[in-house]
Amino acid sequence: LKTFRYRLYPTRAQRSAFRRTLSTCCGLYNYMIEQRKSLWEDKQESISLFSQLNQLPTLKKEHTQLKSVYSQVLQNVGVRVDLAFKAFFRRVKRGDKSGYPRFKSWKRYDSFTYPQLGFRIIEERSVVQLSKIGFIRFDNHRPIEGKVKTCTIRRTFTDKWFITFSCEIEPIYLQPNDKAVGIDVGLTTFAAFDNGELVENPRFFRREEKALARAQR
Repeated sequence: LKTFRYRLYPTRAQRSAFRRTLSTCCGLYNYMIEQRKSLWEDKQESISLFSQLNQLPTLKKEHTQLKSVYSQVLQNVGVRVDLAFKAFFRRVKRGDKSGYPRFKSWKRYDSFTYPQLGFRIIEERSVVQLSKIGFIRFDNHRPIEGKVKTCTIRRTFTDKWFITFSCEIEPIYLQPNDKAVGIDVGLTTFAAFDNGELVENPRFFRREEKALARAQR
């Protein structure tokens, strides 16, 4: 798999839809963790991912806000919970510090995923269509390669939004080569090869130091 990440430019209404989706997914995530925790503490019973996902139609009737989120996005929340518990049990089995899966606040729950369907990319218009949200413009700075498998929307701490596509691509195999080269990485030059060739140090920080100082001011 190869990932392609782009900056999103949602409208004010779409930002609200993103936040509402995150809030709903966060609530469902905490509900599923609480269900597993309570069931084990009360009856020493576990519940499978399949059983929790089968409860979603009933939960939608009881909590209508779940209907505003695409069904596969909700299913992915259950997958995240299941992966968290599987990782917990692996750590317990190895004797590592276990770290029981924790509830998440809305600040820490910062992404949601369309695992298969519910999204459409229109590259020529630099737009992605997300089910239940609409058409959102993105910074299409490089072409997407391969077959798109998943689509994840993520919020940063500075309230910027990014979209990441996980794509299945064919590996590119290089021809066998028996050549070898010695490389010495240094400070005055970035790299020196054993044939005498030098790669100069780009000194990115020095070049941008004044601009950085201005921005920090």
